[in-house]
Amino acid sequence: MDAAFLITAFATLFVVIDPIGLAPIFIALTQGADRQHRRKLALRSCGIALAVLTLFTFFGEAVLGFIGISMPAFRIAGGILLFLTALDMLFERRSKRREDKAEEEDALPDPSVFPIAIPLIAGPGAIATMILLAGQTSSVLEIAAILAVLVVVLLVVLLFFLSAGIIEHALGHTGIVVVTRLLGMLLAALSVQFVIDGLRNIGALG
Repeated sequence: MDAAFLITAFATLFVVIDPIGLAPIFIALTQGADRQHRRKLALRSCGIALAVLTLFTFFGEAVLGFIGISMPAFRIAGGILLFLTALDMLFERRSKRREDKAEEEDALPDPSVFPIAIPLIAGPGAIATMILLAGQTSSVLEIAAILAVLVVVLLVVLLFFLSAGIIEHALGHTGIVVVTRLLGMLLAALSVQFVIDGLRNIGALG
């Protein structure tokens, strides 16, 4: 496996996972959380995403096939769940729920598994990319190299997540509210695109 392939793999994963684009979404989903709680969420979400993508690197579509789930169905389901999160961001439902809860650690929101790890980081695109990259390998060492590239990309994601407090401070309360609404719209559009892609893959759309 040459360096050009690894560079291509890095560029592909970087674009698909989009660490820069995930940072403001992470800020919006963890609005009001302190630095320690955000750090815990960032580490947990990146760790879960790494585990999920590693699993699909080795077993690929066999994992989904074993439980009778196709990649298009995975896209559609992920899109619907992501759309529900977008609605929460648009109508401040998350903020209202937080205000109704006691101010203790267990009451803080935990979006690390869903939607941050899945499907924002380890989404259908990232899963498909890892499956395709693994399909171009012929040895365990080459697969290890691809996983190393994945780790580097996730470290970049983690770096942006850990910088969330600085970014939030720079934006201010009003800026965060505006960004949250805007990202809610973009997240809703992304979720609809997931559903459209899934329907197109099964031939439901022309």
